[in-house]
Amino acid sequence: MNATTTDGQSLLIVEDEPDLLELLRFNLDREGFEVHTAETGEDGLKLLRRARPNLMVLDLMLPGMDGLEVCRQVRQDAALKDTSIIMLTAKGEESDIVRGLEMGADDYVTKPFSPRVLVARIQSVLRRVKSVGVEDGRLRVANVTLDQERHEVTIDGQPTDLTATEFKLLHLMMKRPGRVYTRQQIIEGVHEGFAAVTDRSVDVQVVALRKKLGAAGRRIETVRGVGYRFRE
Repeated sequence: MNATTTDGQSLLIVEDEPDLLELLRFNLDREGFEVHTAETGEDGLKLLRRARPNLMVLDLMLPGMDGLEVCRQVRQDAALKDTSIIMLTAKGEESDIVRGLEMGADDYVTKPFSPRVLVARIQSVLRRVKSVGVEDGRLRVANVTLDQERHEVTIDGQPTDLTATEFKLLHLMMKRPGRVYTRQQIIEGVHEGFAAVTDRSVDVQVVALRKKLGAAGRRIETVRGVGYRFRE
């Protein structure tokens, strides 16, 4: 393992391919990040606890403890659970992406990819923490404001009438703009895992919410084969 020191935010890369690891370290260091690296999931967790980076780039296919297990342990650890995670997957299959997101990854990049793409994804995830304005219990993303206490949503200051389910759905996505939510995560987060709610039901609810939000409804983007996200 190694580390470089800059005045930027800190990152941890967990990747077992030495050439790719060095390529990523070089490019991210050049962007001004403080970069830590590990080649196994076990070492990655140890370094994560010691260095407390802002974000972890995590390969899905690792020897020993794989990326999914690392992600699961991070999300179950009270001291680490808020660490942002970008998952790397060589397969690019929808099932792998969905599993990673459901384990708690914030975003994913499929191999092969250019370092520039990964840098852009990292910057995007780090911006999300700052992109939601929170004031007096209200969430604000662009011209959409959600007041949880008043159970009210306004667009450019004008109230929008939503059902309880639509309000919960919008609240879930606005808390983490840019993050992809799978349909199962929406069922668990909005419907508390109610078995009778199907993927099709979620799709119908998203369509209805988009219509009620008008032009702002375009911020709810479909990630084909995976789920939905509220654009930053």
